[in-house]
Amino acid sequence: MINIIDDLNYRGLIKEYSNEENVRKLFETKQIIYCGFDPSASSMHIGNFVMISILMRLQRAGHKIVALVGGGTGMIGDPSGKSKERNLLTPDKVLENTMSIKRQLERFIDLSDPEKGMILNNYDWLSNISLLEYLRDTAKYFPINYMLSKDIVKSRLDVGISLTEFCYMTLQSYDFKYLHDKYGVNIQIGGNDQWGNLTAGLDFIRKTEGEEAKVECMTAHLITRSDGKKFGKSEDGALFLDRNLTSPYKLYQFFINQSDEDSVKYLKVFTFLPKEEINEIEKEHLANLGARIAQKRLAYEVVKIVHSEEDALEAKKMSEVLFSNDFTSLKESSLEELFSNSKIEVKESMKLEDLLIFIKAASSKREAREFIKNNAVSINGVKVNDALKEFTKEDALFNKYLVVKRGKKNYYLVEINY
Repeated sequence: MINIIDDLNYRGLIKEYSNEENVRKLFETKQIIYCGFDPSASSMHIGNFVMISILMRLQRAGHKIVALVGGGTGMIGDPSGKSKERNLLTPDKVLENTMSIKRQLERFIDLSDPEKGMILNNYDWLSNISLLEYLRDTAKYFPINYMLSKDIVKSRLDVGISLTEFCYMTLQSYDFKYLHDKYGVNIQIGGNDQWGNLTAGLDFIRKTEGEEAKVECMTAHLITRSDGKKFGKSEDGALFLDRNLTSPYKLYQFFINQSDEDSVKYLKVFTFLPKEEINEIEKEHLANLGARIAQKRLAYEVVKIVHSEEDALEAKKMSEVLFSNDFTSLKESSLEELFSNSKIEVKESMKLEDLLIFIKAASSKREAREFIKNNAVSINGVKVNDALKEFTKEDALFNKYLVVKRGKKNYYLVEINY
């Protein structure tokens, strides 16, 4: 059986342990581990998936995991990693986001047995605490000097931090103690920007239960690229786990375009391939860099995990179709997405030479005829030599689309609407 800590370390996932030796001892028996997810948006992104994947690995190793959606703490906002005060979301928006995040987590966490995993919402208990109870039973254990020493707070002192966000770590600490007392949670994990909050939770439990309390925490590395830049954003912004915000194809394209060095690194971080298989892929990849073996496997595996194998196969097909010119194999939605930036509507029948001019694939009839004569024009992957040929819906894909290719790299999606 794989030692889960050795596996997490091999994959470069863990940055800090409160005490690695103690964590290893805890994992010698079945543990209950929790990780919190902030409902500040309606969808999590690929950076959040690093934490989700750690929970999945722990669960597959036989441990019980608790995914906690911060419906309560989301009402005040986590200052971690923020250079200024957050704008508070309305209660309705926090609830909407909380339910959306919960649905996403349900896709990745095995909830078939309560002994395997649970998804909880901290609003369920935080909303029941009175102010006086909070001040007497929780805030009393957090000296101001102690809180000011935390990087989360120190980094905000120059620009200012409200009492609301200042108290955030006390609520996250309360969560850890609540889950420890009620469910037997002994380990909390989080991103490395959460280190101050996680260790505050440890201190809170030890102050109330005694130093011998067997609780620990560990944080995940902030994933970076080989050039040191922050990972996780494409040219269009964050890569969301919601397919309506980031399609499987866009996710596939992001990972297939990673560098040779990063692609091997990300195979360890984002996939569940065993060490031996990753080493073999790396060996084959380095022996033939032009084939982009690691990138292709990485992109396929990530889309398969985040969405489905069907989506991964379709994204792979979309990625390869420009080389194969087999457009008939694509779904209609895939065809539309692939050429979303080059779609042109045609409302009347016209000869091929006129069509090329209309879609600006040629500047004149003479140039259009030259392209056609020199086998530089294809329709739906088939070379066309007849400049006078007219195309109808019967010739079109899905009775509406013509993929016009001129030369090696110029594509146009013509929508017939006549």
